[in-house]
Amino acid sequence: MKGDNYFLMKIFFLIIVVFAILNISCSHSTEMLSPVNKSTVRITSKDSLAVWDTTKSQVNKDSVKITPKDSLALRDTTKKNKSFDVDTVIYSSSRDSLFFHVNKKKMDLYGNSELKYKDADLKSANIFIDFVTHDVNAYGVPNDSLPGKFKNTPVLAQGSESYDGETMIYNFNTGRGYITSASTKSEGTKYSGDKIKKVDKDTYFVKDGVFTTCTEIPPHYYFYASEMKVIEKQEIDAQWIWLYFGGVPFPIPLPFGVFPLQSGRRSGIIPPAFGQDATKGYYLSHFGYFWAINDYYDLNLTSDYYTRGSYALNTLFRYNEKYDFGGSIGGGYKMLYDENPDGTISPDKEWELAINHQQNFTPTMRLSAQLSFFSSKSYVQNTTMDLDQALSNDVYSNATLTKTWDESGNSLSLSYSRHQDLVTGDIDEMLPDLSFSIPQQYPFRRNGITSNLKWYENIGVTYNGEFENEREKTNGDLSIIGGIQHEITINASPKLGYFTIQPNINYAEDWYNKQINMYSAGITSDGTGDSVITSDVHKISEVRAFQVGVTASTKFYGMFQPNILGISAIRQIVTPSIGYNFSPDFSKAGWGYYSSYKDYQGQTEIYNKFQNEVLSNPYLNQGEQQNLSFSMGNEFDMKTAVDPSDTTSKENKIQLLNLSANFYYNFAADSIKFSNISLNYHTQAGDWLNFQGNSTFSLYDWNSAGSNINKFLVDEGKGLLRLTSFIFGVSTSLSADKFKSAAKDSTKSNIQSEAFSPSQTNINKGIYDQGDPDFTMPWSLTLSYNYSFDKINPSSSTQSSNVSANMDFNLTHQWKFSVAGSYDFLAKQVIAPQIRISRDLECWLMNFTWNPIGTYSGYYFEIRVKAPQLQDLKVTKTGEFYNDK
Repeated sequence: MKGDNYFLMKIFFLIIVVFAILNISCSHSTEMLSPVNKSTVRITSKDSLAVWDTTKSQVNKDSVKITPKDSLALRDTTKKNKSFDVDTVIYSSSRDSLFFHVNKKKMDLYGNSELKYKDADLKSANIFIDFVTHDVNAYGVPNDSLPGKFKNTPVLAQGSESYDGETMIYNFNTGRGYITSASTKSEGTKYSGDKIKKVDKDTYFVKDGVFTTCTEIPPHYYFYASEMKVIEKQEIDAQWIWLYFGGVPFPIPLPFGVFPLQSGRRSGIIPPAFGQDATKGYYLSHFGYFWAINDYYDLNLTSDYYTRGSYALNTLFRYNEKYDFGGSIGGGYKMLYDENPDGTISPDKEWELAINHQQNFTPTMRLSAQLSFFSSKSYVQNTTMDLDQALSNDVYSNATLTKTWDESGNSLSLSYSRHQDLVTGDIDEMLPDLSFSIPQQYPFRRNGITSNLKWYENIGVTYNGEFENEREKTNGDLSIIGGIQHEITINASPKLGYFTIQPNINYAEDWYNKQINMYSAGITSDGTGDSVITSDVHKISEVRAFQVGVTASTKFYGMFQPNILGISAIRQIVTPSIGYNFSPDFSKAGWGYYSSYKDYQGQTEIYNKFQNEVLSNPYLNQGEQQNLSFSMGNEFDMKTAVDPSDTTSKENKIQLLNLSANFYYNFAADSIKFSNISLNYHTQAGDWLNFQGNSTFSLYDWNSAGSNINKFLVDEGKGLLRLTSFIFGVSTSLSADKFKSAAKDSTKSNIQSEAFSPSQTNINKGIYDQGDPDFTMPWSLTLSYNYSFDKINPSSSTQSSNVSANMDFNLTHQWKFSVAGSYDFLAKQVIAPQIRISRDLECWLMNFTWNPIGTYSGYYFEIRVKAPQLQDLKVTKTGEFYNDK
């Protein structure tokens, strides 16, 4: 017993000495730890004062938890121990064994070990930690099946990046480290080297470095440099860079290079694209510099150079102050040297200016502007490769400043608009266009009363005022016209049982600063007609016109519930309407708005003295109008039944047919009192087919000249109606995803994303810049057919019939074939066909686009890197297009 007590005293004294050395106080229990299969250590001490507690039973997983103790016996914890300043929780685990060297303040982990510290996660076969120097050493173990190779090598994941190598030294305190035979990934990019040294939190030096965006092993392409500097999440800097394709180096190295490690805005040189143009020779395009001035502004400067002398300069300045304003200002200048048929060279200077601006001054005041100016049509042809833009002969610009008042609802608008005909060079500008409107007001309504209104309290008044100043430049001659218009509408909408009665009075008044005078100068020189001379008379004039009317409408429903074939109900909604409008004959001399002259045959011709002015009065008609109008709307809907055996089944509402018809009868007309009957129809077969059309019919017979005469067809034994025009269209859009989504949930319609609008980084997009093909979509098909028939004159008719298609499908999971175009059945010719073949080359993408016929025939071939960081790494070649044949 005495010996036992002596032995226990020695053990107790030894424990006290150990704890005294560590400056920590002991807990109530101290039991021995034995090696187990997996151990976990959690360290939360921010200073050297710590106590560990051990588990009181031995299991498969033991843990050591070191936490600070609140004890009066502890020393002052406000004085940080610089030799042991772990500042957060450290988690560690190992499959084989874990040893904690208390005296040396070190920990060894063996067998599939893992260490977690802040956002760093280190995994390796073996890990060794020194808590005094904060160094971590990790390395793999020999791979018995592959002599000379290692397995379970260190992998360090920190944030969005990961690093792996054969051996690793890392310091948690300084963030510095050293890796041999290392590689790392960062946001779609990968770089590796024989040695990687981390000198601070964000900077690395790589020896014999390799950089690529290819995920394959080995990569299809990569950049090699003996020395690289990596700035995390920013860029890789290197000198004497060799580009390898399939392991074969390109013969000429780059003297230096800067590679971005993430997509987004950053300043730098824009690499050129190399290619060949059939008319201009070999070229370098889009070579320039991008300047990210700050988070809100950037500037893009690019240039194109051709071996046959042509060149182009382009610039784009973008700005965006969030919630305030944003936009871009772009311009281009192009000097083209085209070869004439006789072999001579003719220079051609072209330019463009494009402005896009959006600004919110206040929540109720906003400015929007989209302005485009071109030197000529040829600039568009020689610069843009957007097929729709190349085929268009018009350019439109507009700018609008709007202001609204929330309390009153009043609004003010100041706008500028411009239309330029690129073929003739004619320009039509509206500068300015000022309008002011007052929404419907109820002058006789009592304040705060919205129900049980008197009939006169339903009377509402609206006002719209507008000032326009138009500038026209035609054949080099400039003309300016202006005017002011006021419109007042008084209406009411009382209910009489099931009917809504809407009486209305419409009044318009125009102020002009000139009018026209017309007279006959006799027969024309070729003897085909009258030579009429028109001259301007500068005079302030007021034009007043009005129209009064009343409309009655109602709505009724019909319901049929078959409850068969999954149909729950079919509903019909009928909306009949009848109205009467009256306006006097403003061409009578008493009004003073119309005048007349005698033609060369002595016939009196009446004309409107203000017919050439802006803001034409909508009610200033020639001849009295007493129109009794009729309209009828029919809508047929179907509702599907819920499947009682399916708890996820839902009702579906499907529109079967939307049909409407209208016409009017003019009591004041001396003949041809019935108007044409217009019939509109529209239906949609779920998400698969869309039908729409319009038909126009006449009740009257016609003469040899093709004009209507005051005789009904039915009286002449020619039937009741004569078709004068017919328009019909049907379209469908199908895809593999659409069928899949329909199979999963028939209530969900397939929503296809629209083509992205032209990039603001380029003023013009290319005919062949159609975006990357979607190889995950097995196939898609868009079809539309349009037919029109016009026979206003029974002796002659015009018609058109064409079908348009856009189809793509995957030949394999890496090959996609696309074709688009239309076919004119009457002309029996294909219109604007385009064929595109795409190949997914893993980290690369190949596109071949061919326009086989037409003015813009030609081809375009490109191979480029998919990664957005290296989107300018590509090779292109174009064939001849823009042929004016």
